[in-house]
Amino acid sequence: MRGYSTVLLDRADLGQGTTGRFHGLLHSGGRYVVSDPLSATECAQENAILSRIQASAIETTGGYFVTGPDDDPAFADKFLEGAAKTGVPAREISVAEALRNEPRLNPRILRAIEVEDGSVDGWQLVWGAANSAKAYGAQILTYHKVTRIDTADGHVTAVHATDLKAGEDVVIDCTFVLNCAGPWAGQIAGMAGAHPVDVVPGRGIMIAMNHRLVNRVINRCIYPADGDILVPVHTVSIIGTTDVKVDDPDDLKIEHSEVQEMLDAGEVIIPGFRKARALHAWAGARPLIKDKRVSSSDTRHMSRGMAVIDHTERDGLDGMLTIGGGKLTTYRLMAEHIVDAMCDKLGEKRACRTADEALPGSESGKNYVVTHRLEDREHDRLDDQIICECELMSRKMFTDALANQPKGTFDDLRRQLRLGMGPCQGGFCSTRATGIALDSDHIDIERATGLLRLFLKNRWIGLWPILYGEQVRQTALDNWIFQGTLDVEHLPAPESEVAL
Repeated sequence: MRGYSTVLLDRADLGQGTTGRFHGLLHSGGRYVVSDPLSATECAQENAILSRIQASAIETTGGYFVTGPDDDPAFADKFLEGAAKTGVPAREISVAEALRNEPRLNPRILRAIEVEDGSVDGWQLVWGAANSAKAYGAQILTYHKVTRIDTADGHVTAVHATDLKAGEDVVIDCTFVLNCAGPWAGQIAGMAGAHPVDVVPGRGIMIAMNHRLVNRVINRCIYPADGDILVPVHTVSIIGTTDVKVDDPDDLKIEHSEVQEMLDAGEVIIPGFRKARALHAWAGARPLIKDKRVSSSDTRHMSRGMAVIDHTERDGLDGMLTIGGGKLTTYRLMAEHIVDAMCDKLGEKRACRTADEALPGSESGKNYVVTHRLEDREHDRLDDQIICECELMSRKMFTDALANQPKGTFDDLRRQLRLGMGPCQGGFCSTRATGIALDSDHIDIERATGLLRLFLKNRWIGLWPILYGEQVRQTALDNWIFQGTLDVEHLPAPESEVAL
């Protein structure tokens, strides 16, 4: 948008890493009014901007911070004081009003504060930004892994990458690199010969429950802790999250003990939480900037603030900036800051307009609501087959996405369409999608089978840690279909499958 020739490189699909691995919360800023006031103000301001410019990716649910029966009621006073100082809209309501609006809430809560939290579809958010960039001439290269950054006379000159789909090497001549690789930023900086970047990956797990237990975001009114947020996202609710320092952002285990911790935490917010059906668990890595105020392993209490690292001053390397920290809610502001810094380095003044212009698909300013797909299917139900009943995904939605991304995996399409994200976790819709894919011009039977198997493997990663109750019965049924009926492991398949 500022007139620069731009190429975006992503090692995998857009939103496959940190951006798509979170609990779906559009922060009001409330979570940080006591622990991180600057982040609280940034979140409050960006919440209003994103709700307007990316309306189609955001549901304005509102939210409550509630004091549990064993929580300190005095913290709510600190919360309200912090909200007033940081500009975060907040007002205390009666417990009776909170229970009237959210009847599943713990009836023993002591206090309730209303905030402007929201629910965000992270994949729609990132694809909206990417499509806007493409409309301005940007190139988006997914499944391109950066392998080397060339420098000459202390200046970046080129980026080398490998196209993981085609197996080809790509060289991009450039005068500037913006390193926005999140928890992988240290690896990218190292390729240019920079000193180690203190980005600390903080692993957190989340669990999706099979329906909306609440219609507002529910936070516990305590200092940030594990399992203190329940977020309604589309047709499910997501409980999160843990926070543990890890060494490798590509190795994110889902520990059974942490699953139990999340289920226990859910009981404090919603009595009977454990009786609900857990659908899927996943882990993500926060790109935290090392905070000298706390222990290097204490990722829970590290600041969520953003930081731009100037490699000229730090490493004697011109033409590269690195950004870390921040939240998904502040992603637009992070982009503004790092491009402002680049303009300063280049001695140019180019104004940022991202806070003013709606992204493609959000021009109407109408935020999405949980019933939007049901409304869409009301209009085309007689003309278009439903492929995924859980997420009301139609055949045309799938074939259009496949045509736009012919080399994409079923997981790539899932991130845009929510294929296989309902209670059956792909048990029925994945086979339908495979059959439809065979009708396309780009997929033969070997590749179709490979895509199906890869999709099932990735679903299983998030299934095995939460197998209890009804989800065990569902998984057993799916296993009978895929192993007993289709014998999927012995169907024709390609020699290799590109999987990250």
